[in-house]
Amino acid sequence: MAEPVMIPAWVDGTLQPVEKLDAHLRGLRHKAVSVFAMDGDSVLLQRRAAGKYHTPGLWTNTCCTHPHWGEDGLTCAVRRLDEELGITGVQPEFRLTAEYRAPVGDGLVEHEVVQIYSFEAGPGLRVEPNPDEVDAVRWAPLSELRTEVAAAPNRFTPWLRIYLDEHANAIFGQPAD
Repeated sequence: MAEPVMIPAWVDGTLQPVEKLDAHLRGLRHKAVSVFAMDGDSVLLQRRAAGKYHTPGLWTNTCCTHPHWGEDGLTCAVRRLDEELGITGVQPEFRLTAEYRAPVGDGLVEHEVVQIYSFEAGPGLRVEPNPDEVDAVRWAPLSELRTEVAAAPNRFTPWLRIYLDEHANAIFGQPAD
């Protein structure tokens, strides 16, 4: 059996390592990372694998995860791009830190303080999805993605909907200072 993944979460106001599933069961505020790979005005989306313990089969941004205890956001972003999608050799650029709280099914809650990154991928980006993490990938122009989310929001993760609704200018515009 794999060792539990310990993520940084706040318990009684103190940041400490907490087992990932426990953080979601308790709805604890915790650190997270999200990445958007861009090709002009198109974003690389992934459909979460059917075996994920929350939000399986939903479309979301390129990569979303939790840093391990003691891991910085950029290192985490680069690690998970490789682990989830086989994407290597990129340097995501920090965009902003956002916070949200959203139920994700089965009594689980994501209450994330998330560092959001993006990078310009270009048309030759090599993507090799890990089937344990990702069922499918596709490129979507932002305008079409917004239309799809408006028409069928339940096909997309809560955090992607929040990012598009509340943070699109910061994510897809100029990077934060």
